[in-house]
Amino acid sequence: MEKKLLQFWKLGLSLLILSSVLEMSNRLVEGLESTYDYTKYHPMEEIYKWMEDVEQANPELISSAVYGHTFEQRNITLLKLGLENSEVTEKKVIWMDCGIHAREWIAPAFCQWFVKEIVNSYKTNKKLKQMLQNVDVYVTPMINVDGYEFTWVNESTRLWRKSRSNPPGVSSCYGVDLNRNFKANWGTVGVSFDSCSNTYCGTSAGSEPEAEAVMDFVGPMVNKTLCFLTIHSAGQLILLPYGHPEISAPNYDELVSVGKAAAAEMKKLHGMDYTVGTSPQILYANSGSSRDWARLTGIPFSYTFELRDKGEFSHLLPEDQIKPACEEAFAGALSIITYVHDKAFNSGVLPNAAVALTIWSTIMAVSLTTGVLV
Repeated sequence: MEKKLLQFWKLGLSLLILSSVLEMSNRLVEGLESTYDYTKYHPMEEIYKWMEDVEQANPELISSAVYGHTFEQRNITLLKLGLENSEVTEKKVIWMDCGIHAREWIAPAFCQWFVKEIVNSYKTNKKLKQMLQNVDVYVTPMINVDGYEFTWVNESTRLWRKSRSNPPGVSSCYGVDLNRNFKANWGTVGVSFDSCSNTYCGTSAGSEPEAEAVMDFVGPMVNKTLCFLTIHSAGQLILLPYGHPEISAPNYDELVSVGKAAAAEMKKLHGMDYTVGTSPQILYANSGSSRDWARLTGIPFSYTFELRDKGEFSHLLPEDQIKPACEEAFAGALSIITYVHDKAFNSGVLPNAAVALTIWSTIMAVSLTTGVLV
């Protein structure tokens, strides 16, 4: 009798300890949520710390990697979101980056919001869990770390756009427009060779370490990368390849259709209109963008999101608009990600993919509701 009582006591103690550990774990995650304010803009030091914390709190979902360094030798770090799946021999890839342009603070705010939403919902959302078992989502909250740091110095630097590389030759003007520096019809249209210009494309394609880091990391994964999303502001646009007016993507019609579906989901939340098309169609021609590089190198779906707004605040979007801007951007990004996932993993039933996507996106929209240089 005493032996059985002892066994029951040990079992009870074990369960109590396990319960305490689980409670502590939940408090750690809740603590992360409560202490980090996703409705505020954060300096780079706090973003780096947030990346460490969210990885430590979710080891089964998130890992990190430093895949490059800026001109001033700061780390370019990504978070990889994905779940183990022994049934998939090779997982597919979704790429998302934010902060190529330093002054577009809403972009890194969204990348952090995106990670938060995935963390908070993947355990209870069967569809999202399935996608994370099939694909790894690589998220870089800030590519242009040097430039972003510079925008935090004082009010006079707040609207800095470019990187912070040294001036070429006898020039006194720092930095390169990283979204004109990729190996995609580099230097042909919509760029400047004047280093003092905001659209200065650099001395050669890929001359900047930040652009080179993205191409070197994503390039070897092209054959398994389904989608490339790069987040900017402002203008409320969803741009697709190409920036050159005389070149059209082979899957142009599908890119437009998927982009318009995303824009429709975004409008459902707060009534904001997002225009879909190529840059020459709705903005202006440009070359050397990461979006165009991704499509030219073989990634079938590539989009630039230009988040809020249409000119009232531009790159100085107030903090009270972070939440609605990120909610609608999440709905749009998830719409595209769901489509490309289902096309890759449910190819046999895709005639009704548009219907399935509409139903899924509507469900997500309901749950979410209870400046102009590219």
